[in-house]
Amino acid sequence: MAFATRHFVRTAASSAAATAAAKKLVVKHVTVIGGGLMGAGIAQVAAASGHTVVLVDQSDEILKKSTKGIEESLKRVTKKKFADKPEAGAEFIEKTLKNLSTSTDAVAVVHSTDLVIEAIVENQEIKNELFKRLDKFAPEHTIFASNTSSLQITQLANSTTRQDRFGGLHFFNPVPMMKLVEVIKTPMTSQKTFESLVDFSKAVGKSPVSCKDTPGFIVNRLLVPYMMEAVRLFERGDASKEDIDVAMKLGAGYPMGPFELLDYVGLDTSKYIIDGWHSLEPNNPLFAPSPLLNKLVQEKKLGKKTGEGFYKYK
Repeated sequence: MAFATRHFVRTAASSAAATAAAKKLVVKHVTVIGGGLMGAGIAQVAAASGHTVVLVDQSDEILKKSTKGIEESLKRVTKKKFADKPEAGAEFIEKTLKNLSTSTDAVAVVHSTDLVIEAIVENQEIKNELFKRLDKFAPEHTIFASNTSSLQITQLANSTTRQDRFGGLHFFNPVPMMKLVEVIKTPMTSQKTFESLVDFSKAVGKSPVSCKDTPGFIVNRLLVPYMMEAVRLFERGDASKEDIDVAMKLGAGYPMGPFELLDYVGLDTSKYIIDGWHSLEPNNPLFAPSPLLNKLVQEKKLGKKTGEGFYKYK
């Protein structure tokens, strides 16, 4: 009888431990690495939803610019959200900014964070080096996530010792306005981690969708080949870029045509994505490089940001 009691106690304790281990992490403290448009936008929505956020970049100058951009974005949000309640709007901005701090030392701030979201340059080696370094200093429970739109989450996760606590959180630009977040689960991502990332996405006011670690996830996997096929249509002389844009706007109801969208995204970014996918699947015709796109990038005609891409901008 005593043995049975001891066995029951051990079994109950083991069961309780297993339940605790399987419990989802409630994210309260967030570290966002990268103060560019995407990183600042992610930091803004996280802080606005009550999370304690540290935004990290290489210099105070970059971070000052990021903070200023967040303040301006918050003012635009409050004009719509609190149109008839200016005092409530001012309080919302004050509370959001109170939740946000900045740092140039990523290692120093990750020791007390629940979630690290990386939003730096789309370069595999640089991202790997960052995650490898932070992995040594972040607590065991901390989840790592990348906002990459084109790189394999699995390869990034393999630069750390926390493959089960690693996933993708792909936000869309502009982050405060776009409702979608793609939550990427690798073969090693635990269910606990995945559910925690889904819950965090909902907590910051977004609508999460789930996807395996496949090139481009959902949106870009469909969008980039569509844009590249438009370029090939134009390269063959089958239609003008102007008519292709009008056709997709009026015929498919798209807000932008493919060439307008390419110029908005940046031709260098689009080339980088398609080149990466082509190296992974060289025989996939959807991922074939475009001579015209390569030529424009070589000529530094990268789209709206340089004043010329497929179209010219004043």
